[in-house]
Amino acid sequence: MAEPSVERFEALLAPDTADLLDQLAAESAGPDTALRLGAALRARYPTEVVVEALAQHELRQRAHAKFDRAEAMFFTRAGLEQASSEVVARHRARRYAGATRVADLCCGIGGDLIAMADGRAAVAVDRDPLHLRIARANAAVYGVAGHVTFLEADVREADLADVDAVFIDPARRSGNRRLRVGDSEPPLDWCVALADRVGSVGVKAAPGLAHDAVPAGWELEFIALGRDLKEAVAWSPALAASSTRATILPEGHTLVPAPGPTVPAQAPGEFLLDPNPAVTRAGLVEELARSLDAWKIDDQIAFLSADRPLRTPFGRTLRIIDSAPWDQKKLPSRLRQLDIGAVDIRRRGLAGDVGQLHKRLKLSGTRRATLVMTRVRDRPWGLICVDVD
Repeated sequence: MAEPSVERFEALLAPDTADLLDQLAAESAGPDTALRLGAALRARYPTEVVVEALAQHELRQRAHAKFDRAEAMFFTRAGLEQASSEVVARHRARRYAGATRVADLCCGIGGDLIAMADGRAAVAVDRDPLHLRIARANAAVYGVAGHVTFLEADVREADLADVDAVFIDPARRSGNRRLRVGDSEPPLDWCVALADRVGSVGVKAAPGLAHDAVPAGWELEFIALGRDLKEAVAWSPALAASSTRATILPEGHTLVPAPGPTVPAQAPGEFLLDPNPAVTRAGLVEELARSLDAWKIDDQIAFLSADRPLRTPFGRTLRIIDSAPWDQKKLPSRLRQLDIGAVDIRRRGLAGDVGQLHKRLKLSGTRRATLVMTRVRDRPWGLICVDVD
């Protein structure tokens, strides 16, 4: 379905049609019900307005995973996909605690703007008139629209003379999570150069952003919501507090580099720790190991081990019930001996077709386990693990 125009969006907000979304929310319990209700509404409202209302209703339902007030907000499909969740946006906004007027460049549907404009003045800039209009409506939902100046323009032409901080979320040109310098619009190097004009700059990026993509003195923060790695943010020297950082939301746990001895690699113990993807991308596996008095099982693999349960927000701990060199032929019988009837397969550092392996195991036991295909001191290895009680 094509994205709506500004005119169609304004028609949805008109006084004689403004209650359409409320009716859909109150009377529909799912997509089928919404479609049946839509047929009835077409008899009372213009068809194009009903179509737009149905699309917004669907997007609001999807947006509940990101926004607390999704039922009152407005979206486009692209805008919702690009927008960070509310918990991530509010975490980032805390970096701007000392700023009095922040520019949100490429503001989209206003997901970050809502957090940035809470308690301070803000300038929202986007060249898409529909997204800018939706950002205004969403800012009103959160009661911050009065703090915001909205500017329809290419961000490269925006006047930043009266702002003391900038946040920018450049559009990705492709689905490549390992963002390179030329993979965004505006390009990453242009975004980084904003620090020469304003000083305090944050740049949202895909979580695959290379560590050498930003200059020395900048901080790269990798943000996960639970175990789901969401994004990276590059912070200019004026906002940086470290060279790199792993942040786990919603609790806000953070891990930063700390000097210490090299962590040894040795055979797995009784427990295996799978670090959070934010820790791995931030390059902080050894820092995590030192903080837990754990060791690596291989110099190149981001698994840690210990002989006691490792309690940490920065990783998931499993109990190892079988550890041996990788032997796929013997694996089914070994799983049957351990009464394993279902497995989640984790592959790291060892080639193999996970889907084909699942088909060949033909398990029938009563226990569930995690099968880890990996390397131990550069040898192909298999670990059969269960959850820690």
